[in-house]
Amino acid sequence: QVQVVESGGGSVQAGGSLRLSCAASGYTFRSYCMGWFRQAPGKEREGVASIGSDGSTTYADSVKGRFTISRNNVKNIQYLQMNSLKPEDTAMYYCAAATGIVSWWAFLLPSAYNSWGRGTQVTVSS
Repeated sequence: QVQVVESGGGSVQAGGSLRLSCAASGYTFRSYCMGWFRQAPGKEREGVASIGSDGSTTYADSVKGRFTISRNNVKNIQYLQMNSLKPEDTAMYYCAAATGIVSWWAFLLPSAYNSWGRGTQVTVSS
């Protein structure tokens, strides 16, 4: 059974940093695409960043240059380093695993991922 569990959320002031972690189990972690998504109240879930099995990364325009996604295939953990946080980054952040093939155009599409964590809240105050 595939499981992904997020941690590391919290409250910070604008300009601050947080690192989110996602521990995965139940499948061959290194073989599949992992992603981070977020959802603010009243808004749709949106893709933030993804990392493929080959280490290739994709970022939403809104976080490019500020967020960095990475993965440790030995520990089965993926990370999201978030720097220069803005109030508009406030949302519930979700880790997701795509235990199947994901086409390049779908890296940031929630529908391409089939296993989700429960989320971790990130709140950025101005």
